[in-house]
Amino acid sequence: MRLWLKDPLAILADGAERGIVVEGSRIAELVPAGREPALPVDATYDASRHVVLPGLVNTHHHFYQTLTRAHPDACDMPLFPWLRTLYPIWSRLDPESFRLSVRVALVELLMSGCTTAADHHYVFPKGLERAVDIEVEEARALGIRMTVSRGSMNLSQKDGGLPPDSVVQDEDEILADCERVAGAYHDTRPGAMIRIAFSPCSPFSVTKSLMSRTADLAVRFDCRLHTHLAETEDEDRFCSEVYGCRPIELLDEVGWMSPRTWLAHGIHFSADDCTALGRHGVGVCHCPTSNAVLASGFCRTGLLEKAGAPVGLGVDGSASNDSSNLMEGVRHALMINRLSHGAEAVSWRDCLRWASEGSARCLGRDDIGAIRTGLEADLALFTLDELRFSGAHHPIAALVHCGAHRADRVMVAGQWRVADGLPVGVDLGALREAHGKIAGRFL
Repeated sequence: MRLWLKDPLAILADGAERGIVVEGSRIAELVPAGREPALPVDATYDASRHVVLPGLVNTHHHFYQTLTRAHPDACDMPLFPWLRTLYPIWSRLDPESFRLSVRVALVELLMSGCTTAADHHYVFPKGLERAVDIEVEEARALGIRMTVSRGSMNLSQKDGGLPPDSVVQDEDEILADCERVAGAYHDTRPGAMIRIAFSPCSPFSVTKSLMSRTADLAVRFDCRLHTHLAETEDEDRFCSEVYGCRPIELLDEVGWMSPRTWLAHGIHFSADDCTALGRHGVGVCHCPTSNAVLASGFCRTGLLEKAGAPVGLGVDGSASNDSSNLMEGVRHALMINRLSHGAEAVSWRDCLRWASEGSARCLGRDDIGAIRTGLEADLALFTLDELRFSGAHHPIAALVHCGAHRADRVMVAGQWRVADGLPVGVDLGALREAHGKIAGRFL
């Protein structure tokens, strides 16, 4: 079927003033000003109230943390004490609570205009060995595109790391499960709905051996690699004391300096680090909201992009954000980067680009992230009906400057997944009740 999204109020694409034609899962045609679709259409959707963006792409999250938002024991801490406080609480995760946490995070993301999500799950207490399977099942049920990052930790407190013994796994067990989930779910074809990435958690929770062996496995399965890096000064000190090098030098030693890799945070990179990352094509996911909440610092987005490193956007965990709203994160990116780089250095265009094309590049995808003929029909449609937008003169800039946070319609692979502001097929009241009840276990 050919569907014409007709005459949008505004659209983030050149030559599509009269909208776009969607056929199957892809964008078949851009309709310029004064024109009609080149071929007949089967249906028309009146988009005259809508500002149309490419579907947003979230490149870093921890879905399970929706169960510990605004936790009273951790609200006002920097990263390392925050982690030490919450790891024992997260060790209570079981399949039921985890499934609800994933569902809530994915629904929140969809409602904010996100069409592709990457989750970094690395907490595996006994009984939660099939966490990746649960995430795949929930993503498929909601119709959202996803890169599921099979995270890992094998360096516990007894070994000099941060996490307790109860949430880490043995290296061989980790790698065997990475092979299992990649074989079961990883789809490298254009338009894929599910892909797998391999994601050791961080330098202070995994061994160098695990990092190296994971890199080899990623080549074998053609998977992406992901980890936290250079998030805090504590991490710099840890790497210096334990490994005798800086985080980026560690990355090079374990074979991760490649276009296959994208990193979360990247706050404490030097100018030379940025140059090296750009030279190797390593992507960086900027997480402005959690970086502000945890007072971690500022990502050097300008230097990274100038060096050629892909820069994407992520909400990060819902216990350090404390939401799963990527459109809100776009606005935070504008404010945080203007504080650190200046008003003229960063525009709303940059922030939307990070949340779409930049994030798609981080995930190694050239089939999503923009409104262009031949790309997947992943779209986020916003209205400007709320009072916050009254008086706004540039419809697309208004979404960022005036603080849009909820999409009216969201399309993934040519299918409506949010309609009239609500996720299709989801009882929000029931979900809120069930999730809230189970979150009570994590006080």
